[in-house]
Parts: sequence; C-alpha cells; structure tokens
Amino acid sequence: MMLHLKQVLSTDEVTRARALLEQAQWIDGRVTSGSLPDTLKQNRQLPEQSASAVPLQQMVLAALRRNPLFFSAALPRQIVTPMFNRYGAGGDHLGDHVDVAMRFMPDGRRVRTDVSCTLFLSEPEEYEGGELVITDHWEDRRIKLPAGDMLLYPATTIHRVEPVRTGIRYASFFWTESMVREGERRQLLFDMDCQLMSLRSRLAADDAAVVGLSATYHNLLRMWTCG
Repeated sequence: MMLHLKQVLSTDEVTRARALLEQAQWIDGRVTSGSLPDTLKQNRQLPEQSASAVPLQQMVLAALRRNPLFFSAALPRQIVTPMFNRYGAGGDHLGDHVDVAMRFMPDGRRVRTDVSCTLFLSEPEEYEGGELVITDHWEDRRIKLPAGDMLLYPATTIHRVEPVRTGIRYASFFWTESMVREGERRQLLFDMDCQLMSLRSRLAADDAAVVGLSATYHNLLRMWTCG
C-alpha cells in the first residue's frame, strides 16, 4: 500500500523545520549507507543526536501521534527515530535499493522495518529533479509532494531518489514496525477502517452496522497482531 498523507506538518511547523534545517551542520550521508556502494548514495544528513535534529524529531513524532490516517494505515508498534537529509544541486541522489529489514534504536531495541515514510520539507518548485521513485511491476511511480506532506509505502519496495539538478530537497525519512506484519492484512484493515469512518460520519454510534463492522475490525486486529 502506498498512501499520500496531506499536511502531516502544518505550514507553521514546516517554516520552523526549515529554519532549523537551513542553519544545521550536515554530514556526509554515506555514514549510514551500510552495505550500499559509495557511488549509490550522494547526499547530506543530520547527525541523529545533533542540536538541530532533536527538536525536529520531536516535531515529526508529535505530528504522527495526532494523525489518525497514519495510525490506521501503519498500525505502528514502534517508530524508528526520524532522520533528515539534504539533496543539493549538482546531482545529489540515492540509487535503487531496498531498505534494510532491521534498524536499531539508540537504546539498542531492534525495529523491523515494515513501512517506509518520506516526509517532504521542500516545495516541489524549489528544486528540479529529486523525485522519489517507487518501482513496481508495471511502472515506476515518481513522487514529489508539497512540503509537510508524507508518502507511506512498503519497505519491501525498490526505490530511489533522482539526481537534484537545481535547488535543495529537504526531507525526513523513517520506518515503522507495524503491529500487523503482513502488508495484505494491513491493507484490508485500513480499507475496513476507512469504511467505518465513513459510516460513523453518517450513522449513529450505536447503529447496528457501525457496531458490527467495528467488532469485526477489532477482532481481526486482535487475531493478526504480532507478539
């Protein structure tokens, strides 16, 4: 499932985030490349514990907690601490890759990466190139969202960031371990929850259809939850 979440960050939050990003001290993004070849990744990244990164992380996590669609789609058990990158003009890019299956939190906890998220922090017109490209069996999907919007997509997909030709592309990226490991089951639960939200907007809370579908949703979630 790929999902475009609109206005995860408000306009004011994007403005504050950009002020922090534009005065931050950046490091070579290849320090977190893992086993990727050096030629595959060319960008800059914020150190995770830096003075600029910590308030940005808190801002993003607070925004996720108040976003019901993110919870419905990802069903998060754990969220990896958000990270931040900068792709500058002259060809900064990230080649085709699949995200690693496990990440580790600062306290050593292991997080399975079920869902990938990219939160855009630059407006599309601020840079040329820099599209997030998700590869599927039919065609490449090229994504460039407004600042404050986020793309949620399966961590199992092959994806890349196209070279930036002009301007600067700022973004946050992170992963979520879901309570429901299987993507197909998460999709079914999300579809059901969307129908429930539609019913609740039109029917009384004690309507038989609302109560019955709610019971089915929660019983499936109870059955499919990992651990």
